[in-house]
Amino acid sequence: MARLVKPLTATQVQNAKPKESIYKLFDGGGLFLQVTPAGGKHWKLKYRRDDGKEGLLSFGTYPDVSLEQARKKRDEARAQRAAGLDPAEAKRREKLERTDRAKNTFEAVAGEWLEVHSSKVAEKSLLRYKYLLEKYAFPLLGKMPVNSLKSPDFLEVMRRVEAMNHLASVRFIYSACGMVMRFAAATGRADFDPLPALRGSMKSHKPKHHAATTKPEEVGRILRILWQYRGTYVITAALKISPYVFVRPGELRKAKWEEIDFDACEWRYHVTKTNIPHIVPLAPQVMSILKELHPLTCHKEYVFPSLREARKPMSHSAIVYALRGAGIGADELTAHGFRAMARTLLDEVLGERYDLIEHQLAHTVRDPNGRAYNRTQHLPERHRMMRRWAVYLDNLREGKNVIPPFEVEA
Repeated sequence: MARLVKPLTATQVQNAKPKESIYKLFDGGGLFLQVTPAGGKHWKLKYRRDDGKEGLLSFGTYPDVSLEQARKKRDEARAQRAAGLDPAEAKRREKLERTDRAKNTFEAVAGEWLEVHSSKVAEKSLLRYKYLLEKYAFPLLGKMPVNSLKSPDFLEVMRRVEAMNHLASVRFIYSACGMVMRFAAATGRADFDPLPALRGSMKSHKPKHHAATTKPEEVGRILRILWQYRGTYVITAALKISPYVFVRPGELRKAKWEEIDFDACEWRYHVTKTNIPHIVPLAPQVMSILKELHPLTCHKEYVFPSLREARKPMSHSAIVYALRGAGIGADELTAHGFRAMARTLLDEVLGERYDLIEHQLAHTVRDPNGRAYNRTQHLPERHRMMRRWAVYLDNLREGKNVIPPFEVEA
């Protein structure tokens, strides 16, 4: 006959003191409190397995798990045993399911997607996607299983961003969430991407174009202002070079001396937006500025190093502040506006070939067979075009709207 066990009280559990060896306080139904010499109090449950052997379950430690909670866990385990289930096996399966659920949340899948795409997209784009997901999507959707997410869930995210009037961010969040859901579908954790159903349900954003001056006489005035600007020599050099090379501002500030070929008069680097190799022919005017700057910064990695941290390039706002400091307003010209200036004047005034201009802007240009030109395509013609462009800028700066001939000497 089984020995009757008097149930424990909360006071007994609380006052149980450690002894020289482990001892047990039984509560009934196989539940007991195991007290260790170090003072630990562990809830355990003994039960009989299908093979007749004794099984043991752990329910946690006191006081994290109270007497009442331990009894509830015991009753659940006894119910599983009565239904023919092994409580230990059921607990193991539940743990695996929790682990699987944790791996299949929107936040977990997004983390995998970011890791997979870290080598496929520009670092700047990857960081932007990561920031937007963490700021706007994860707070609402992060802990939800990807296979449970529907179009209205993502629409709520977009609505909240719209309410903040961050309309420019909406399309990037939409794009990032869509790529995460397509990755989830591709890896078998979601049935489909629900984002396309949101088209037409979000507020449109009209992007602001970078301010650029394209009238020759105004370009001449701005160039004279740039040449009269008296900032640090590094910033002044960057300002003067900008209109000659018309690359993206981030690419100019990150230019490295190892990329400059003084013999070939070329700057070779990888485009930040597409990570493709690009060549910028350097006109004599640019080479002259670089040769003057070289003794000052050649011992550093970057052509235009930061004043505060020599191991880093100058900040992204350096050119902008210099333009404003020189008296050129944001409605007249931005750092990015040199590109629009060059594209317009090279085409409409100098009559240069469209494909040469687009190639020099590092845009994708395709031949009649649909193949993208490689970086060395039409390089001699682009050298000639960049020399002609530099002469034209010099003419405008000197107040002469004189179009140079197509053949400009090196």
